[in-house]
Amino acid sequence: MPWTTPNLLTLLRVALIPVIGALYLLDFPGYIVAIVFLLAGLTDWLDGYLARHLNEASPFGAFLDPVADKLMVSVVLVLLAADATLVSSVISPVLFTVVTAIIIGREITISALREWMAELGRRGVVRVGWIGKVKTTIQFIAITVLLGAESVPHPAFLVIGEGLLYAAGALTLWSMFIYLRGAWPTLAEQAQRTET
Repeated sequence: MPWTTPNLLTLLRVALIPVIGALYLLDFPGYIVAIVFLLAGLTDWLDGYLARHLNEASPFGAFLDPVADKLMVSVVLVLLAADATLVSSVISPVLFTVVTAIIIGREITISALREWMAELGRRGVVRVGWIGKVKTTIQFIAITVLLGAESVPHPAFLVIGEGLLYAAGALTLWSMFIYLRGAWPTLAEQAQRTET
């Protein structure tokens, strides 16, 4: 693994996942957990920026960067969905849990699809597009707001976080549809080869 600044930032993001989990489970103030999560999220933007501008992109970084994002988002969403106090405070506990499951399920599905397409030499078919980037941005903002909601006495803060999470969930489904549509010709071709 090349010890470049972008790769070190990605590793830092991975290392912050258990820190965020511990802070949340140990009932640290929400704003502290939200700040640590936000700083970890900013490393996602920064490592990509530095990799492009310092010409330090690497296969290891290309692999680890999305894995780090998906791990961090999945762990925190599970913590939020398992928090009975938070879930009982949202407008729709069932919808909140379903959207959380959709987001995590989509991440697993698209990761597997990208891995398979890479094995077929067609990874470019499912490369990250602008919808995926918008989805990720809204997702990070939503989670940051939800983590910090307990520190803000106004209930509108929680409603905003919940609304943003639902928007991220809708974009999650949309982006998954786009990726699957792009990969469909290859999937159909492979299925046809298997049958013959």
